[in-house]
Amino acid sequence: MYDFPTLLIVDDEAATRDGLLMALDDSFDCYTAASLDEAQHLLKAQTMDLVLTDLRLGGNDSGLELITFAQTLAQQPTFVVMTAYGSVDTAVEAMKKGAWHFITKPLNLEEVELCLKRAAKSKKIEVENLQLKAQVAKKQDFKHLLGNSDKMIQVYELLKQLAPTKATTLITGETGTGKERVAHTIHQLSDRSQQPFVIVNCAALSPQLLESELFGHEKGAFTGAISKRIGRFEEANHGTLFLDEIGEIDASTQVKLLRALSEKTIERVGSNQSIKLDVRVIAATNKNLESLVMEKTFREDLFFRLNSIRVELPPLRERVGDVALLAQHFLHEICAENNLPLKQMDADCLAILESYPWPGNVRELRSVVEHGVIMSSGEIISSANLPGQLKPALPAPKDSSSYIDIQQDVSHSSDKASSFDLKTLEENTIKAALEHCNGNKSKAAELLGISRRTLQRKFAE
Repeated sequence: MYDFPTLLIVDDEAATRDGLLMALDDSFDCYTAASLDEAQHLLKAQTMDLVLTDLRLGGNDSGLELITFAQTLAQQPTFVVMTAYGSVDTAVEAMKKGAWHFITKPLNLEEVELCLKRAAKSKKIEVENLQLKAQVAKKQDFKHLLGNSDKMIQVYELLKQLAPTKATTLITGETGTGKERVAHTIHQLSDRSQQPFVIVNCAALSPQLLESELFGHEKGAFTGAISKRIGRFEEANHGTLFLDEIGEIDASTQVKLLRALSEKTIERVGSNQSIKLDVRVIAATNKNLESLVMEKTFREDLFFRLNSIRVELPPLRERVGDVALLAQHFLHEICAENNLPLKQMDADCLAILESYPWPGNVRELRSVVEHGVIMSSGEIISSANLPGQLKPALPAPKDSSSYIDIQQDVSHSSDKASSFDLKTLEENTIKAALEHCNGNKSKAAELLGISRRTLQRKFAE
C-alpha cells in the first residue's frame, strides 16, 4: 500500500460499481464485488488496504456484516461506507463498529476519491507506527524518538548498543534534528535512568559563568559569589550530564573539561580540592569539530575524548518517509495541548510537507504543524493553512531533476514552430512532462501540479 493502495468496491448495483471503478482506477488498485459473499471471498484471497462498501447489499445482507467479518482477518482493511441520506444513523453505527468514515448518496466522485486518499494516508501512518513499534520493541524505550526510515533504524540500533555502557558520546547533526531527545533516550536506556539527567547549554553562558555552572564555586571565588554553589557535574553525579553546543566552549573551560573527563574529578572555582565523581558525559554540536580542531579553536585531545562514540543524526530531508509519521505525532500532541479535537491534514498538505527541504528539520516541522492547527478553522488542515515558505509554485520532481529541464524542452520545441499560441505551449509542456517522466501520467501530473484526471482531459483535447 504505497503508490497504489488496494481498494475493494462493494455494491449490489452494477452501474454504481462501474462508475466508481472508472473514477478511482487511476489512483487505486481496484477490485469489485456485487454481494457480501463475493466480498468475503475476495477479502480471504487478497489483502486489501481499503474497502468502499454500500451499507445495503441486497436482500438481508449488510455492509455492517462485512465490517464484522473483516475484523477476523490478520490484516484488517480500512472501511469507508456509502449510505443514502435516510440511513445516516446506520452509518454512525458502522463507524462505531470500526468504519473510518461514511459518505452519503448520491455520490460526489471527487469527494469519494479525496476521502479514500485520506483513509489510505491514515492507514499508511497506522502501518508505519506498528512497524516502528515492532522494530524497537525488545524492551527498549524510544518514546522520545520517532521515525522508521533506514537511517533512523540505524540510529536506534546504535543507541541500543551504546546506551548500557559508560562511554562518553558525541551527538552531531544540524539544528533541530533532535540531539537533546537522543541524549535523553541514551540516559533512559542506561542503568542510570533513575539518576539525574542534567542539561547545560554551553552557548548560552559567558566563559566565566559556564565554568562556574559546570564545576561550581566557593564563596568569594569572584565578585558576586556570596555563597558556595555546586556545579552541574556534581548535580549529575551517578547520572548523565548533557553538554549541548559543546563547540562553543572557550579554551580555558576546554582544559578543565578534559581533566574532568580524563581523571573523573573536578575542582570548584576558587578551590584546589579535587572531587571524585561518577558522571557519564554526552555532548552535542551542530558544528564540524574536526574543522575547529584544524583551526586550533578546539583542543584535539578533548575532541578525541568526546568522540569515543559518535551518533550522527540525519537531517529531515534525508528521511522523507518519516515526515508524515512525525506530522501525525505532532498533530496529536498539539491538539491535545490546546484542548482541540484531533485534526487531519489533507493529501495536498502532506504532499507539500514531504517535498519541502526542512532547513530547520524536526523542530521546524513541529512549528509548521502548530501553525496549521491554529490557522485551520475546521477538522481538516489544507495547504492554505501552511506558512508561506511551504507554498512552492510548483512541486519539485522526485527524481531530483528540476522543472527548468521541462521548460528548456518546451523552449527548444517552440523555436522550431513558426507560430506559438497558448494552446500550443500547453500541449508542448504536457508532452515534455510526459517525456521527462517516461510516459508515467501520474508523475507527469504531479510534476505539473495538476491532477491526473486534468492531465488526461487536456491530453485528450
